[in-house]
Amino acid sequence: MSTTTIEHRELGRFLAIAGQRFACGEGPAEMFSRAVDAAWHQMLATPGYAAFSTGHAGAVLGHREMRGTGLIGWVAAYEEAYGQLPEIWFTDDKGVLDENALDQYRETGRVVAEWDCGPTTGDGDDAAPVSR
Repeated sequence: MSTTTIEHRELGRFLAIAGQRFACGEGPAEMFSRAVDAAWHQMLATPGYAAFSTGHAGAVLGHREMRGTGLIGWVAAYEEAYGQLPEIWFTDDKGVLDENALDQYRETGRVVAEWDCGPTTGDGDDAAPVSR
């Protein structure tokens, strides 16, 4: 599977931020983009996922169900590393852009969203990644 799409680029960035959060003892990053999550599900099923995750996060991060609604806590770290979130973060798995959510983010610099999953270290301890 090609990792050159914007979804895969953003998944790599998300995993990098998630790995940093775990390394700092912070909780798991919230995956609020249906488009990026769909790419994550596809990658998880490939033999190359372990190398992709390790290359970005420094560890193989798993995927787990975790539901919530609220402020997305990792946006500032993303912006510091990569700049403003691109539209794909506000796009569903069918390619439909949530223009209201994107406009709110551009006006406030904050993302308030629902999520239903996030990364895990795979060892039952979501406080720090396990290097593999």
